[in-house]
Amino acid sequence: MLTNPFPNVDWMDLLFAMGETFYMTMLALIGTLIFGVILGLLLYLTANDGIWENKLLNFIVSSIVNVFRAIPFVILILLLIPFTDFLIGTIRGPNAALPALIIGSAPFYARLVEIGLREVDKGVVEAAKSMGAKTTTIIYKVLLKESTPALVSGLTVTAIALIGYTAVAGVIGAGGLGDFAYFHGFMRRDFDVVFVCTVLIVIIVFIFQFIGDAITNKMDKR
Repeated sequence: MLTNPFPNVDWMDLLFAMGETFYMTMLALIGTLIFGVILGLLLYLTANDGIWENKLLNFIVSSIVNVFRAIPFVILILLLIPFTDFLIGTIRGPNAALPALIIGSAPFYARLVEIGLREVDKGVVEAAKSMGAKTTTIIYKVLLKESTPALVSGLTVTAIALIGYTAVAGVIGAGGLGDFAYFHGFMRRDFDVVFVCTVLIVIIVFIFQFIGDAITNKMDKR
C-alpha cells in the first residue's frame, strides 16, 4: 500500500478516459463558441436601441436561451436522448454527449457574449454608422473586435463549466473521466480511482483557466 497508493488505478485506461474528456470538451467548446456568438449577437442586435431592434425576435431568442439555461444538465441529457439517437445514431460514447453539451452550454455563453457586447462603447458604434459602415462591418470590425477580451474570458468560464458537464455526462456512459470515476471507481468501491479522476479534472480546469487568462491579458489593452 505504501509503495502504491493507488492500487486499483489502471493508468492506461485512465489516460484514455482523460483523452475522451479533452475530446468532448474541445469539440463542444467549438460548437458552443459558434452558436453562443450567434445567439449573443441576436440578443444584442434585436434589443431596444439595437441595430436590428425587434421586440418579438428578441423575446423569442431570449426565451429559448432562458429555457435551456434553466434545465439542469443531467435532465437535459435525458430529454435529448431521442434527438441524440437520431443525429448521432447512438446514445453512448463521447460523440453522443456532444449535442447535449453544446445545447446546454451555448445559451450560457450567449448571455456572456451579450454582456461583452454591451460593454463596447456606443460612441464607437455610432461613429462607424456615421461613416457609412455596413452592419456586417460594424459586427465584425467593431462589436466582435472590441469585445474580444470579454468573449475569450467568457469562453474560459464556459469551458470550465463544460468540463463539469462532461463529468456528469460520463455517469450515463458518455466516456471520459466522469464515466471512469463512476463505473470503475464508485460502482466497484475503488475510491482511489475516484480520487485520481477528481485530481485530474481539477488539473484540467486549472490548465484551461491559465490558458484563458493568458490570452485575455494579452488581448486586453486597457
